[in-house]
Amino acid sequence: MNKKLYVGNLLYEVTDEDLKNHFSTVGNVVSATVIRFRDTGRSKGFGFVEMETEEGAQKAIDSLNGQDFKGRKLIVSQARPSRPRGNFNKRERV
Repeated sequence: MNKKLYVGNLLYEVTDEDLKNHFSTVGNVVSATVIRFRDTGRSKGFGFVEMETEEGAQKAIDSLNGQDFKGRKLIVSQARPSRPRGNFNKRERV
């Protein structure tokens, strides 16, 4: 299992520190990042948390998924690998 978790349904006011503190209740957190729009800096409503161990990641999924966090029910799942950016499906013109 991956140690990186997707965390969705976040309030726009949630900070990286809020996320880290909440997840540290179930295990050691390596990093916590709320994803933001580049131009405005406003939260997109989701983020990623990396736990120190795979066991900690599974414990976070089991105990925090669907639980209330600042009035919203969190969605916590294993993060999927990121997709490459750009349009790689276009055929090259000769």
